[in-house]
Amino acid sequence: MNEILKNIAARYSCRAYDGRPVEKEKLDAIATAALQSPSAMNLQPWEIVIITDKSMIDTMDASTMQELEAREDKSMYERIMSRGGKIFYNAPCMFVVIKKPIGNHATLDCGIVSQNIALAASSLGLGNVICAMANIPLMGTRGEEFKQKIGITQDLEFGMAVLVGYEAQTGGKSHEIDSSKVRFVE
Repeated sequence: MNEILKNIAARYSCRAYDGRPVEKEKLDAIATAALQSPSAMNLQPWEIVIITDKSMIDTMDASTMQELEAREDKSMYERIMSRGGKIFYNAPCMFVVIKKPIGNHATLDCGIVSQNIALAASSLGLGNVICAMANIPLMGTRGEEFKQKIGITQDLEFGMAVLVGYEAQTGGKSHEIDSSKVRFVE
């Protein structure tokens, strides 16, 4: 099996980080991989913001938990609390993919960028998890404040986020594959 396929097979959603900062060289390499993502008609409807301000990530985390706790349906809040009470799992870095709502494929293109970020991070020995829930603090009571800090203007939207960092515990496993979900038309 080649290195790319090994990386894809080994990658898993890391939900526990030790909080150590990630080296700038690794962040630059991941950002380059993100920018190399294909997009429909090469529109590249994204911007990538790399948040390494741990206090900002922690503030967004706390805000998210407050938003979840305030919901009538507490199931998501309770689920996160059962995992340690941190929606961003003590990650020291968050890649936020911001989309320009142009064309019909901007959301799909942001997904491709997110996958490139995740696979690049894994290839560099970093844990990662694709995190759509990073949108919660942007839509909450402090949303405008967070959007301003990140640089999400009126003409831009949240696309996706990927948390990146060193794993707090090693040995995470990728999910089991279900080969019954593949079929050939011959």
